[in-house]
Amino acid sequence: MAELNSPLTLGALELKNRVIMAPLTRNRATADRVPTPMMVEYYAQRASAGLIISEATVISEEANGYLNTPGLFTDAQVEGWKKVTQAVHEKGGLIIAQLWHVGRVSHPDLLNGETPVSASAVQQAGHVSLLRPKRPYVLPRPLEVSEIHAITEQYKQAAIRAKEAGFDGVELHAANGYLIDQFLQSKTNQREDEYGGSVENRTRFLLEATDALIEVWGADRVGVHFAPRCDDHDMGDNDPRETFGYAMEQLGKRKIAFFFTREYLAEDSISEYMKERSGGVPYIANMQLSRKDAIELLASGKADAVAFGKAYIANPDLYERLLEDAPLNELKLENMIGTNVAEGYIDYPTLAEAEALTTVE
Repeated sequence: MAELNSPLTLGALELKNRVIMAPLTRNRATADRVPTPMMVEYYAQRASAGLIISEATVISEEANGYLNTPGLFTDAQVEGWKKVTQAVHEKGGLIIAQLWHVGRVSHPDLLNGETPVSASAVQQAGHVSLLRPKRPYVLPRPLEVSEIHAITEQYKQAAIRAKEAGFDGVELHAANGYLIDQFLQSKTNQREDEYGGSVENRTRFLLEATDALIEVWGADRVGVHFAPRCDDHDMGDNDPRETFGYAMEQLGKRKIAFFFTREYLAEDSISEYMKERSGGVPYIANMQLSRKDAIELLASGKADAVAFGKAYIANPDLYERLLEDAPLNELKLENMIGTNVAEGYIDYPTLAEAEALTTVE
């Protein structure tokens, strides 16, 4: 029976425990998308996690939808990430890079005046996150087939740079309504070519991008991130069970290291079904998990590992706190994203530090 502190093998990755730090956008990179010394400290503080999945990292400047998110497409970015991976490894941790293209979830003001791209010309509802003054999302431009192939090559080049930067593997961001997800889901994919229509066609880009990462890393160091509830960035699919089930069936044939879903627990959750369709690809559960949820998921074998996002922002030693059933620090929302200050980023105390402060007082 697996517990929080049980070791776990995910492909070639040997995890010391089953508590995963989920990818978390924090906007602390430079304007040129280079990781900063503050980011080095932030990740090193959290290295007791069984595995850290880096914040979403863009594969090109054209892939961005937010200021100050890091990249993996220049030498300077590689050098910045090297300091992060080295610091995590020195603390005995593992870290993989999450590779990202936002697709339509952007704005011409972030793209030197260019129109955001997507599977089809389907405009997202709402306003662009973090841009002020507020402005609505624009109608995206459908990608040409040649451009899809070029972006797949960008994923491959970013994977090569991730290796140069000292990461332990890569995760393809295919969730939360970003570019790969826009091809997967029927609401945003209205294409009539080989990348649209049938589930086989809508998963084509996902699988080609995954294969590009496998070419660089081997399948045993590649994971894929999904959001099967289709509940972010105005998404939707006619049959999520079949769309994500078929995707996992194909990824299972490739024997990827793991898949990760952002799906809160409910009667209609499909993550277990996705694992079943995959033939047993290890599954990392995530979204609003309590300690009790996490323990039950592992004990029952429903999930192979459990990931935490906001709890890891506020608790650098979350793994230890979960083991001890210790109280958690409260999350401070004011500096969570969209700012480059240390407050609310690297100043959350560990349990030992908090106890020492209490003793002094």
